Amino acid sequence: MKILDSGKHSKKYKDMNVAAYQGLSTAEVLNRLEKYGKNEIIDSRKHSIWLILGRQFSSPLILILIAAAFISFAIGYLPEQEPHLVDTILILAIVLISGVLGFIQDYKAEKTIKALQQMSYPRSRVIRDNQEQLILASELVPGDLLIVEAGDMVTADGEVIESFHLDIDESILTGESQAVHKIEGELVFKNTIANSGLGKVHVTSTGMHTKIGKVASELQKVEEERSSFQVELSGLSRKLSLITFFITIVIGVVGVFKFGFYTSILTAISLAVAAIPEGLPAVVVLALAIGAGKMFKKNALIRKLPIVESIGAVDVICTDKTGTLTLNEMTVTTTFFNRKEHTASALQANELSHTANMLFLCAHTCNHASSGFREDGSEYYLGDQTEIALKKAALIQLSAQPLPHYRKINEIPFDSERKRMTVLVEDKTGVHTAFTKGAPEVLLTKCTHILEGNEVVPMTKKLSNELMEQTDVFASQALRVMGFAYKRAESDHEHLDEGLTWIGLQAMIDPPRKEAKQALEDCKNAGIRVIMITGDNPVTAQAIARQVGLDSKNVLTGGELDQLSDLELEDYLKSDTNIFARTDPFHKLRILELLEKDHTVAMTGDGVNDALAIKRSVVGIAMGKKGTEVAKQASDIVLLDDNFSSIRDAIKEGRTIFDNTRKFIDYLLTCNLAEVTLIFFITLFFSFSEPILYPVQLLWINLLTDGLVALALGADPPAKDIMQRAPRKNGEPLIDKKLAWLIGLIGLKKAAVLVVTFLLVLPQGLDIARSTLLTGIVLFEFVRIGAIRYGEKLGWFDNKWLVMGLVVSLILQVGLIYSPWNHFFYLTPLGMHEWLVLIVGVVIGYLLAILITRLVSRFFNTTKG
Repeated sequence: MKILDSGKHSKKYKDMNVAAYQGLSTAEVLNRLEKYGKNEIIDSRKHSIWLILGRQFSSPLILILIAAAFISFAIGYLPEQEPHLVDTILILAIVLISGVLGFIQDYKAEKTIKALQQMSYPRSRVIRDNQEQLILASELVPGDLLIVEAGDMVTADGEVIESFHLDIDESILTGESQAVHKIEGELVFKNTIANSGLGKVHVTSTGMHTKIGKVASELQKVEEERSSFQVELSGLSRKLSLITFFITIVIGVVGVFKFGFYTSILTAISLAVAAIPEGLPAVVVLALAIGAGKMFKKNALIRKLPIVESIGAVDVICTDKTGTLTLNEMTVTTTFFNRKEHTASALQANELSHTANMLFLCAHTCNHASSGFREDGSEYYLGDQTEIALKKAALIQLSAQPLPHYRKINEIPFDSERKRMTVLVEDKTGVHTAFTKGAPEVLLTKCTHILEGNEVVPMTKKLSNELMEQTDVFASQALRVMGFAYKRAESDHEHLDEGLTWIGLQAMIDPPRKEAKQALEDCKNAGIRVIMITGDNPVTAQAIARQVGLDSKNVLTGGELDQLSDLELEDYLKSDTNIFARTDPFHKLRILELLEKDHTVAMTGDGVNDALAIKRSVVGIAMGKKGTEVAKQASDIVLLDDNFSSIRDAIKEGRTIFDNTRKFIDYLLTCNLAEVTLIFFITLFFSFSEPILYPVQLLWINLLTDGLVALALGADPPAKDIMQRAPRKNGEPLIDKKLAWLIGLIGLKKAAVLVVTFLLVLPQGLDIARSTLLTGIVLFEFVRIGAIRYGEKLGWFDNKWLVMGLVVSLILQVGLIYSPWNHFFYLTPLGMHEWLVLIVGVVIGYLLAILITRLVSRFFNTTKG
């Protein structure tokens, strides 16, 4: 059976016949793609490779250091001054190497973010080659026939050629929140949203030729609001920079009287470059980008990068049922009509009763699902899985008879409030019939009669109750149940879904996902509460909840929610009511607002009206398979497989990213604190005529310790107990009191041990003591990393990149000491005595770090208790 969509068209399309709806051919699409280009908005903010590279050398401190190096070199040629050519070349070389490494980090992050953005590009339903196809919106061309329904993003400019209650939200262009009703002949625009209804659009403009394309450059000037995580990182970096800056000024001023003006100033600037964590936000962005890439491999597409960290703090997940906890692979297994249950397998296509015929005809006609054939001849279906299941069952049962050809006259689309859908069609003889499907309890209130055999008899209260009892029987078996009705509508086109004749029920199985039960158990162990909010029958919701291990003291329906005050609903939420059924998106929003008073909530959704709750939640999650474009665009994360276990995996990755971010902040700040304290102490309290560490040595240490090792910490695997911990509190800072104490105490301990090491070797000469000190700073990387891994209960070889980074740093340092070029870095080869002092210092430093970690952890655990 084919429904010939017509209705009222604009003058231009008034005489269109069905052939006009065949759409463009594949060959014509390719020609137009070549002529008009892709349907994409060109981002003027794209960063070129050279811009990313230049950004590495734009820091004021780097520029001052480069200038100081050149000035020092130039002044060396003045009378009675010594030239510093080698120092200048080495300083510039190290700055260049650091810049190149920074460029590689930023470029990798940029590429990852760009790849993720491309993955989230919307798709469009079009008619091409006389069949519906789902394509990337970027492949749309002028002349395409675009199908738009509630929840879709309009992906090109065009003229409406067919409209059934089509309302478009044009606020992105006009700022007006009120949706605009569109009729045939009116224009729609790219990036606007279909709030309700459905229609067909003849595409007239794509890409930069669209209305949004013409104002794109202005829209791109609007800066995206930074997340609290980014703000915290920038604030932390700024505070630490100020503290370090003032300390280096003191060192520089004191050094002027000891080492001379140019050496002291260059040393102070080099220390500032080495110690100020200016690049911390950039390193964190790279870590977040890498985390987003890992999440993508686990079917969670990150649309907003900072959410990678935020999801780790989630302690409540509000999830849908269909497709998330279940497979969303619907199959009609049983039906109920003529007061009897009939399994789908027992029905014979050539022996259908009149009622059975009407039941499947209604399911086929009142349906948006469509099918087509791929190049290899295999069949595919597009549309909602429920409608696809109903369409497939109808095609099987109606296969023995010719299907009537209908012309669609009107349609009232399904929405979450009406919970039903109606289409009005006309057959070849001019008879008008309205077919309706929807939630049985809603549809029964609209039925005045019931079809039994070949007769239509009045619907009684007793019959209605029996049908509801049968609905509950099906629902208790975890089946999704739909009711079907019809009406001969010769003249009454205003009340299409009133005074209906009941036909029967169809029940579909949608099995729970095998992994859902374990995923819910993992969430429970991780201190995460799971709440099911579904539009389905409460009995079905309970049955599925039992199968996946979701406990709930009560089940509330949307109708019952409407009767409760906020205080009463809060009491239900606090008493572990975890199942809400027959809800609409506004119920979701109300539940979200109450939960977010005390919790960090992840909200899932797929419909057009879910977008508000998704947008307002801390972590908004849209379904990638069954979700509407408006839900996806409002979300932070898109689940590519609609699978609940992917939410669990994303939370685990989010917790890991937060832990790893803390680790490399801990490592960097501890090392920087020790270096600054060490140089500050020796500069103030010792009367050396030369700096304790020369500028080139400070920059060399910065290159070795702040690069590979810090980045490698971001690749640490999750801690073994990461999903056995309670979620961190909302708003918990990166550096909490416990971490601040650890950084402070271990940093000062490291500085003290290094000073003692320096003093023990000093009798051998300042040059040998300086070389020992420099090597000790590198070796103490192992000490700090070891203490961090002890606290996290991780093994050394759990992260091969970390081991590699440490070994490379050590090899470079030792290689430099014993190389012919060591004198360029003011280094001297170390003997057995110096190595023995260093090894003893490392062992003592490690034991002290473990002791401090234990004491601080015990203190804060006691405080919590």
